[in-house]
Amino acid sequence: MPKHTNLQLREAVINLYQSGKVSREIANSLLINKSTVNRIIAKYKLTNSLADKPRSGRPRKTTKRVDKIIKRKSITDVKKTAMDISRELREENLADVSRSTISRRLKEVGLIGRAGVKKPLISAKNKKARLDFARKYEHWTEIDWRKVLFSDESKFQLFGSDGRKYVRRPTGTRYNSRYQIPTVKHGGGNVMVWGSFSYDGVGPLVEIKGTMDVTMYRDILTQHMLPYATRKMPRGWIFQQDNDPKHSSKLIKEFLIAKKIRVLDWPSQSPDLNPIEHLWQELKLRTGNKKHSNKTELWQQDLQNQWQNLPQDRISNLIASMPRRCAAVIASKGMATKY
Repeated sequence: MPKHTNLQLREAVINLYQSGKVSREIANSLLINKSTVNRIIAKYKLTNSLADKPRSGRPRKTTKRVDKIIKRKSITDVKKTAMDISRELREENLADVSRSTISRRLKEVGLIGRAGVKKPLISAKNKKARLDFARKYEHWTEIDWRKVLFSDESKFQLFGSDGRKYVRRPTGTRYNSRYQIPTVKHGGGNVMVWGSFSYDGVGPLVEIKGTMDVTMYRDILTQHMLPYATRKMPRGWIFQQDNDPKHSSKLIKEFLIAKKIRVLDWPSQSPDLNPIEHLWQELKLRTGNKKHSNKTELWQQDLQNQWQNLPQDRISNLIASMPRRCAAVIASKGMATKY
């Protein structure tokens, strides 16, 4: 009979013992050795408990000092992998431990490998511009933002993926700028579109064929944006566009002035301030899981239809988020936010 017994057996022994049974009777009843019964009874009398004593388990392969070094290495370089840290510890003759051991130590202190959020790399100049914008409009209410017609261009890929990159970060820090992956726009097989929306719904979606220059952009504003705004937007409406060189060109400025269109002053590198980015994201989710053999099929059979069927409550909620977006930019001191 092994020395270790389970809790259920120990409880049975003590219950019989407390009922007046002697060791031999208990052993015969439970089909165990008399010595086992005596050992259980003796331990119970000594400790008044049937629970196992705490066991030390397998010794840790790292000391408290090495644990602190592992944590510091990860915090110093958030993109450093567990394998990187394991290799550095061996090279520095501090410890010879596996990648899985490093991962466990980091997990113990709340540093878990996660996919880094991709956000634009923002210059110091544009951080200030973003802060100035947010402070200027932080007191605008949802009613004020309902007068804004937001616009933007976006591309929809036929195939491919931007991939994922991982960083190690503490829980609750997903949108901290330290753990974000800077991105820049890039090309590929895609359909390029221009669109706009306001509180009352989406505006026209226009396919951009070839490279859009200032003349094409002016034509889009003339033939699509302005007629829609005239029909749908309230008095005193304001047009939003980003700082793409075409948008800020002399030709477009003169056009906007001639048509007496008020334009929202907009900071560069601020997609998180423009709620239309979330409409683009939803449109990509709606069209991205379908196979399109060519650009014409993507445009004619999917993009136009899905754009017109974006839910109105989603649109209204995006406009209502503008005060929170401004507050988030102020809180992040001009850096990219969670939006």
